[in-house]
Amino acid sequence: MAVRALQSIGREEQMATIRSLRKLSAIRYRFISQSKGWRGSPVPCPHRAFHISQRIKQAAESPKFPGASAEFTDCLEFIEPNMISTIPVYRVMDRDGQIINTSKDPQLSQETVVNFYQKMTLFNTMDKILYESQRQGRISFYATNFGEEGTHIGSAAALNANDLVFGQYREAGVLLYRGFPLDLFMAQCYANADDLGKGRQMPVHYGSKDLNFVTISSTLATQIPQAVGAAYALKRKDLDNVVICYFGEGAASEGDAHAGFNFAATLECPIIFFCRNNGYAISTPTDEQYRVGHHSTSDDSSTYRSKEEVSYWEKQDHPIRRLRSYLEARGWWGEEEEQAWRKKARCQVMEAFERAEGRLKPQPNLLFTDVYQELPLSLRKQREAMWEHLGQYKEHYPLDAHEK
Repeated sequence: MAVRALQSIGREEQMATIRSLRKLSAIRYRFISQSKGWRGSPVPCPHRAFHISQRIKQAAESPKFPGASAEFTDCLEFIEPNMISTIPVYRVMDRDGQIINTSKDPQLSQETVVNFYQKMTLFNTMDKILYESQRQGRISFYATNFGEEGTHIGSAAALNANDLVFGQYREAGVLLYRGFPLDLFMAQCYANADDLGKGRQMPVHYGSKDLNFVTISSTLATQIPQAVGAAYALKRKDLDNVVICYFGEGAASEGDAHAGFNFAATLECPIIFFCRNNGYAISTPTDEQYRVGHHSTSDDSSTYRSKEEVSYWEKQDHPIRRLRSYLEARGWWGEEEEQAWRKKARCQVMEAFERAEGRLKPQPNLLFTDVYQELPLSLRKQREAMWEHLGQYKEHYPLDAHEK
């Protein structure tokens, strides 16, 4: 349900507010000016600026994250770091899909919300099928996004198409929302000839120049300073764009994260840091948890998570379940639509899956292209050595499965 928040107060009042914030907390905030309003500004609350939001007091409505001490709030505003011990969790709807404060309802159209729901469920279906294909030995690796579908679609919907995305490796839903086809998801995971990366990356390391999504790399937190650099370049060019950088809370412990944060603040870069606090840095549990699936197919989360915890997130507090309840309460979705769409979504994914599995692999020489305009001598020697090796041990290399 995330949408771009627009500030309704005047520019002079906004500047006065920013100056007050700087005096109170010594934290500088960069706002990106638009012809109509300012992007990223908080919706004004009906009480004194920077006053701590009124929290929802019912114990039953407290966040259900193990060990969590934060509370929910329905008001999005700046806070003074010294006034509270934990940052409250902002939300618009409750677990049952009901809008908590009608004044914060973005009033999205039926078409828009149904599109959100269909993208989330299509993504979830693709996740299940690719996870199963890895377990069957069809692909080498996979990282699921179970339970995080809402963070992908919601944040993607709040961006403009020309905003630049730096992902970690669990943001495929952002690509799906922007129009990345199922065939290319499958081609990347199968490393076939249709893969935009030409088979040179691990599965789930997607990228798309056309959709302004920078190719994912495995190393934790390397995208953070890169994203800040890209944001600074946008600022220098005076472009009306922002960069969004996704990362998990485990990556925030890396030195790259702190370097990136420091440069972003010092240079006042137009960047959004999107931290997915799922509470588990791979298999090291902390107090809070959002992720429903394993960290990846190389991980068995059952060794450090209880079945009860996983069951709760799957059955009681799942973003797909919550959004479906919202749709049904408005008469925009029902069991008939659900069954028809689920069947259609699975057919779409399975058709793309079968096409990808039947495609040839990339031509082996592509291992050496796209880095140098003219291939240096060292790489030419490596290429010659590769073909000599393939010829000597050809019984171990099914070259017939590759394009000529």
